[in-house]
Amino acid sequence: MHVIAVIAGVACILVALVDAFETILQPRRVTHRFRLARFYYRHTWRVWRAGASLLRPGRTREALLSTFGPLSLLGLFANWILWLIFGFAFLNDGVGTALSGALHHNFYDYLYLSGTTFFTLGYGDVTPAQGFGRTLSVFESGMGFGFLAAVIGYLPVLYQAYSAREVVISQMDARASSPPTAGEILLRLARARRLADNDDLLALWERWAAELLESQLSFPVLSFYRSQHDNQSWLALLAVILDTCAILLAEAGDRDLYQAELTFAMARHAAVDLTLILRTPTRAPAKDRLSADDLAWLRENLQREGVTLRRADDARLAELRATYEPFLQALAQRLLFVLPPVVVRGKAIDNWQRSSQGRAPAIGELTSGNQDHF
Repeated sequence: MHVIAVIAGVACILVALVDAFETILQPRRVTHRFRLARFYYRHTWRVWRAGASLLRPGRTREALLSTFGPLSLLGLFANWILWLIFGFAFLNDGVGTALSGALHHNFYDYLYLSGTTFFTLGYGDVTPAQGFGRTLSVFESGMGFGFLAAVIGYLPVLYQAYSAREVVISQMDARASSPPTAGEILLRLARARRLADNDDLLALWERWAAELLESQLSFPVLSFYRSQHDNQSWLALLAVILDTCAILLAEAGDRDLYQAELTFAMARHAAVDLTLILRTPTRAPAKDRLSADDLAWLRENLQREGVTLRRADDARLAELRATYEPFLQALAQRLLFVLPPVVVRGKAIDNWQRSSQGRAPAIGELTSGNQDHF
C-alpha cells in the first residue's frame, strides 16, 4: 500500500464532498478560511473580469459578463467531479487494486477505471479483479449516482431564486425607468400624488432586500448572474432603494417614516453582508452620484409637484448616504457593475417604450441630463 496515494485520495474526496455539501445542501454562510468553491470563484472571476475590463462599457461587455455565472457553475460542478474521480484513482493506486485483463497497469488505468465507475458507464474493459478494489468501485458508483442527482436537483432551486429576484427588478421599469434612479421614482410618485402613501412599495422593497440577502448568502453564485436587460441589475435596484429611503428620511417633512426606516435598515444590511461574503473591501466613491446641483434640481421639482419638504439638511442626507455608499461602490467594483446616479435630469424612457424604437442601450451607454456618464 502506498500511504501517500491513499492520503491524497481521501483528501481529494473529502475536499470535494465537504465543499459540495456546504455549497448545495447547507443553507447558511460558511466562515472557515479554505473553501474550494471560494478559491475557484475568486480566481476565475479575476481572469474573466480582467478580460471584460478591456472592452468599453456597453452591450458587448455586458453580454460577456452575463455568461460568467452559468459557465462558472458548470465549471464548479466539473471541478468537484474531477476531484472525486482523481480521489478514487489515488485510492485504487494506493491499495494496489488488481485490474482484470492487465498484467501491468499504471495510474492512468486507475483514472480510467475511476471515471467509468463514477459515471456508471459499465464498459467492462477495465474492472477490479478482487478484494478491496471491488468495494471501492461499488462505493464510487453509488456516490457518483447520488452526487449527480444532488447537482441536478440544485439547479431548479438556484434558478427559482434567480427568477424571484428578477421579478421586482422588472417591475421597476414602469416605476423608475431603466436603469432606475431614486429621483425618477420620487418624481413619479409625486406626480401620481402617491408620495405620502408609499408604504406598500417600501414594504415590497424591504421583503425583496431580505430575499436578496437570504438567497445570495445561500447561493453566492447568484451575485454573478446578470439581469435580463443590460440596463438593469440587482445592485442598481439595491442602490435605488437605499437612495430613495435616505432622501425620504432626510427630506420628507413630517410624514410617518417608520416603513422607510425599516426598508433602509434591511437594504443596508443586505449591502453590508453581501460585501462581507464576497470579501470585498469598502471604498470611497470616485465620483459622487448626487451632486449639489442635482439635489437642488430634485428638491425644486418635488416642490413644484406639491410635495412639502423639510428644511434643507444636506448634512443629514450625507450622513445617511455615508452608511451605505462605500459598500455599494465595493460591490460595483468587485462585480463590474455600474451604479446609476441618484438623479437623472430630463425625460426618462422606459424599456417598454424603447422596444418600438430599437434596442435599449446598456447602462454604460446612457448619459444623464448633464451629459455625465455613469
